[in-house]
Order: sequence, then structure tokens, then C-alpha cells
Amino acid sequence: MSARPNTALNHVNQFWSMLDDMVQSNPDEYKTFIERQMRNSAEYFSPPEPNSCLRTSVQPHDGTLYVNVCGWKRVPEPASPTDPVPVCGGKLETISEREENYRIVEVAFNPEVLNRAEKNPDEKEQIRLLALNFIQKHYKLSLSQHFTIMQAKLKGTVQDMKHRLMSLRQTRTLNQNNPETKPAESLLQQICSLRMGEIKEESSIQLNLGQEDKDKVRGGLIEVISSTEFVQPQQPKHQMMVCSVSRKIKLRVELPGISSVSQCQLSISQDDILLEVEKMYFLHLRFPERVKEETCHATFNKKKHILTVMAAVL
Repeated sequence: MSARPNTALNHVNQFWSMLDDMVQSNPDEYKTFIERQMRNSAEYFSPPEPNSCLRTSVQPHDGTLYVNVCGWKRVPEPASPTDPVPVCGGKLETISEREENYRIVEVAFNPEVLNRAEKNPDEKEQIRLLALNFIQKHYKLSLSQHFTIMQAKLKGTVQDMKHRLMSLRQTRTLNQNNPETKPAESLLQQICSLRMGEIKEESSIQLNLGQEDKDKVRGGLIEVISSTEFVQPQQPKHQMMVCSVSRKIKLRVELPGISSVSQCQLSISQDDILLEVEKMYFLHLRFPERVKEETCHATFNKKKHILTVMAAVL
């Protein structure tokens, strides 16, 4: 294991020691600290949301491509208006339907980037060109620069969109001036971002546009980050139950090979729950009834390797 993972794990051990001391000396402060960190982390682990769908063609004569442009809080904002805009790409899939055969892929930006673009037609056009050029570079495709904006914001289902994006490893931005990865937004995010295996660096891509596109896209907007290689995890054994008396939902997930809850990433909304363990497990389920997000509580049994999630029904 390299020096960087060892250093990070030492920080985590110190952090857990601090929490152990806090829970003994000041339980109320411990509870307040954990609740604050969970609130801060909730946004980071929120799922991607569809923004718009572009339809273009792969050249030459290689069929139709749909690009779902998404907002995802896991993708960082640019540090300033002149800095590159970070971009994350999902898994490129080929879909065969009775009416149409096509390819589909998601491209995600920070939601604030998309919100600002909505107020400026030129900015919106730049974002769409950036998405297409990112796909050309990252997936080595030749695309037509002529595209159609679909009436629906999303091609396919929300579940498929989330799976293609969220089953990827967490992306990390590389800063031009500092090659080290930017720190996570909270201590809990740092813990959840740690990986026990080899850490692979992301690449920073400088897109090379034609002169016409260079005139359309301002400087600083065309440098993007890419996600890592897609790894297909397996769905763990699980059981979801609804207790009619206590009005609570209980999810029990078996995670053989997992030794610590820090290896798990949980994202919970009123409607669904997403569990990720890098290169090992991926589980996305809809709750049978809507739940109160603030009541969600997760525990992990190290001996039995079982994660239990409880949530109260609305």
C-alpha cells in the first residue's frame, strides 16, 4: 500500500479515537457533532438529477446517441469563473429496442453550473458543447456537432440513469495548480471516500475544439475531469420489511468481505436507498412507502458482516 493511503488511514484512526473520547466525556456534544456531519454529507451523497437530454449521431453512420445531462452534487463546482468546469461521465451503453437501437450515456455537472447556465442562453450552449466534446474525448467517439434537444429531460428511466452514474467509483478533481486531490467537504466524507485497495489517479483532459467551437466556448470551460473505468459490482443478498405496528422500514443487507462501515456509501431519500461498496456491491431499492429521511439509522455488525438500515414511514 502506498504512503498516501497509510497516511489517510492514520487520520481516520485518530478521528475514531477522538469520537470514542467524545462519546465518553460529552455524549450530547457527540450526538450534535454526528448529526451535523450527517447533514453535511447528505448533499454530497444525493443522487444525480436529470436536466436535459440531447440527441446526436455517431459518425460515420454509427447510429444515434442520447446524452442525458444531469446535475450531481458529487461533481464539484469550479473554484472560480475562469477555472475549468469539472465533468463526470457514466457508463456508455448500447440499447436495443423494437422501435430503435441506440447508445446512451450520462454527463454530470454540479447543479449550480447548470442553474447558472439556465439564465444565459450562450452559457447553456457552451455546456451542451462541452458535454459532447467530453464524450468524444473520453469515449473516443466521433460525434456530429449538430444535436437535438429532446422534449423530455431524460431518455430511459431514472433508475437506469442513477445506476450508470452512481455505480462508478467516486470521481476526484485534479486542480491545475495543485495535483493533489482537493479535500472532502467534511470528516465523514473523507472517511467514506477512503479506499482499502489501490488508489488510481484520475486524468485531466484538455479538449481540442475546431475554430468554430473555440469561438463559441470561452476559455476555462473546456477542461474537464473524467471518471474511472466502470466496474460492475454485484447485488448483495438483502431483505426489506415493513413493521405495521411501529411504522418503520427495516433493510437487512449481507456484505461478506466487508470489515468496516467506512467502506460503504449510503444515499437515502424519501423514495429510495442506494448502497455502494467499491468494486464489490451495488444495491438500489425503492422503499415500499415514503420515509422520513431524518429518522434513517444504519448499524453494521462486523462479526456477521450485516448492515441494517431503519427508517420511519411518513
